[in-house]
Amino acid sequence: MLQPKLVFRLSRVARSARPFGLALVMLCAARYGIAQNTPLLSGGIGFFTNTNAGNTSYTPIIEPLLAAPIGQHFLIESRAAILESFFPRGGGRTGYDHSYFAGLTYLQGDYIASSHLTLVGGSFLIPFGTYNERLSPIWISNFQDGPLIANLGLLSTGRGTGGMMRGSAISNHKYSIDYAAYFSSRVGNEQFASERSFGGRTSLYLKDQRLEAGLSYNRSLQGTQENFYGMHVWWEPADTAFRLRSEYARGHHAQGYWIEADYRSQAFGGLNSFVGRFEPLIRLQQTFRRDTIVSDGLPPANTQRVDFGLDYNLPHNTRILTSYARQFSSTGNFNVWETGIVYRFLFPAWKGK
Repeated sequence: MLQPKLVFRLSRVARSARPFGLALVMLCAARYGIAQNTPLLSGGIGFFTNTNAGNTSYTPIIEPLLAAPIGQHFLIESRAAILESFFPRGGGRTGYDHSYFAGLTYLQGDYIASSHLTLVGGSFLIPFGTYNERLSPIWISNFQDGPLIANLGLLSTGRGTGGMMRGSAISNHKYSIDYAAYFSSRVGNEQFASERSFGGRTSLYLKDQRLEAGLSYNRSLQGTQENFYGMHVWWEPADTAFRLRSEYARGHHAQGYWIEADYRSQAFGGLNSFVGRFEPLIRLQQTFRRDTIVSDGLPPANTQRVDFGLDYNLPHNTRILTSYARQFSSTGNFNVWETGIVYRFLFPAWKGK
């Protein structure tokens, strides 16, 4: 069973230039002595409620993740989502309707050529900004729902089908520079849907300051061709459990930003004490329309939103998530109440050699 400290570290491994699955395998091998060629099955099981403008929906969800090393240089990794949503019926009818979804989030093969280069092929998460690759898994994100600008730069599906290069361009005891560059073809298959596009992300990490800043860019190459620009800043001061994350994104029709902070106190017996398991959160975000064409998934009018949360990190890799948000725009103001519980699992998929 994972220790709480390891779960806290797993929320940070995606910052590495390595693929998430490889970082997970290496971290667990170092922590538990599991052979690095042992396939791992990980993921999260959750149950969420969302009360938006007085209407409450319920969503049980499973997100399994497979990381299967093949020898010393190859890795197959994949994530899927299986969920069922129950939501109030519209049109003045009473009761609830429901919808079911099951599909792959991504399925990719990685060739680790060196510490400076990993070649990725298949269906992968688009490396734009930070939320899509790092914070979207239900066992990592602090809030149940993503930022308002989460869709900007992700080209409707959030994934590409094609090839990607990523790695650490420079790394020393003072700083490191990571990069990711991709090209995606157009795919109409429901499980691997993607748009034709290219782009990438680069980031600078200052090790002493534990500060990261990065830039993202991509361009849609089908239909109405558009450019998207992004910037992110993360700060995790040493010897604290404080984290500050922020991101800005700009598209042809809209732009916006979000800033999120969370903290866990170590002053009353450490992170595993009763008090240390509480995690207060706040997220500020704004979106701005640049024109009246709404094709990017952002609100149709300029919007401001503030989210307050209080999570509790139970033993055995279980988290309770609670939050309240107030959203303001010319189309109306409303409250959003959310609760959830998530269990993180990790075990060998089968016996390794």
